Amino acid sequence: MVTILVGAMLTEDELRRLMADLESDRVERTTSTNKSDKHCRAICAFANDFPGHGKPGYLLVGVDDDGRPSGLKVTDQLLQNLGAHRDNGRIQPLPAMSVERFVLEGGEVAVVEVRPSDIPPVRYDGRIHIRVGPRRGIASEQEERILVERRASAFKTFDLRPCRGATTADLVMESFFQYRSFSVAPDVVEENHRTTELQMASLSLYDLGSQAPTYGGMLILGKEIRRWLPGAYVQFVRFDGCSLADDARDEKLVDGDLLTVLRELDGLIKLHTTGHPRPVSAAQEKMVWDYPPFAVRELVMNAVMHRDYEAVAPVRFYWFDDHIEIQNPGGLYGAATRQNFPRQNAYRNPIIAGAMKAFGFVNTYGHGVMRAQRILAENGNPPAEFEFQDTFVLAKLTRAS
Repeated sequence: MVTILVGAMLTEDELRRLMADLESDRVERTTSTNKSDKHCRAICAFANDFPGHGKPGYLLVGVDDDGRPSGLKVTDQLLQNLGAHRDNGRIQPLPAMSVERFVLEGGEVAVVEVRPSDIPPVRYDGRIHIRVGPRRGIASEQEERILVERRASAFKTFDLRPCRGATTADLVMESFFQYRSFSVAPDVVEENHRTTELQMASLSLYDLGSQAPTYGGMLILGKEIRRWLPGAYVQFVRFDGCSLADDARDEKLVDGDLLTVLRELDGLIKLHTTGHPRPVSAAQEKMVWDYPPFAVRELVMNAVMHRDYEAVAPVRFYWFDDHIEIQNPGGLYGAATRQNFPRQNAYRNPIIAGAMKAFGFVNTYGHGVMRAQRILAENGNPPAEFEFQDTFVLAKLTRAS
């Protein structure tokens, strides 16, 4: 048995019992190894746990409809492909899942264990998939409402909590309709007959019980966000030198709704990065950057995504002649530690993370820092250095020589 993602996985005897129980709604069997859509729909449905079992669901790859092994040889590549469904951003919010290989008499089985989400409804490509008995399909409006109301009983992260005292009058509703177009499949939008509040609640932007936007909804759609979250901005300073004692060449307070902040940061990075052509052969040149813009962008976006929005301090984005410092309030979160960073990540703000993915500022989850390090190395920069404190994380990039 080879473990790819660690979790409270089945024993072999439990797996055999699940394979034999053809009536269980916690199991989906398939012999298909390359139908990623089918796999993702099953993962989404199990994450939603519509029957309310409170127990994991299992996608069994390499099992016939009659519950017997199909004779499949489970490769490491198949296990990696199955595990990659968690981080590809098409399933929102991120599912909690594990993947393992079991070697049984008659063939091998790849088992994907999916734990119920704390923040349903979960969508795959903008659609809410559920499973009830033998049926797996798209949730109806009533079924979607049940999932929304189930989530409201326990707020797990800050961006899911209600921003008490705020109302829909504090939101830019045109921004919601834009965000909905990024997050919900067009055919689902066309068939929608629910109130705007319920639609927002389905995307975790509104709390029905409190009749108030969530803090995630305020950050994504709010008019005067700093009235409710004073530290929700980025302080950018371009210094004319190498220390805080030097004069500021450019400075900007970047605030507003999330999409505005992301776009303005993107523009600042493009404005201040400088590249120089360097010959690599008699006929070719390579662009070498003082700081490669994509690496800077990854680390700045990472700070916006993972910062502690309860803190009154901003994200500090300081650009010096010989280095860049990006400091975000809030230490490492959840399972992430100094020892396992950046291989292990946990999401302090899953709603913000999902919005950044929907807006196109995140490609795949959990790989931003590693991707930035690779790009820095390819450009000739030293690796980014990280300082971890209880109240902040500081990333430092050094200029290419």
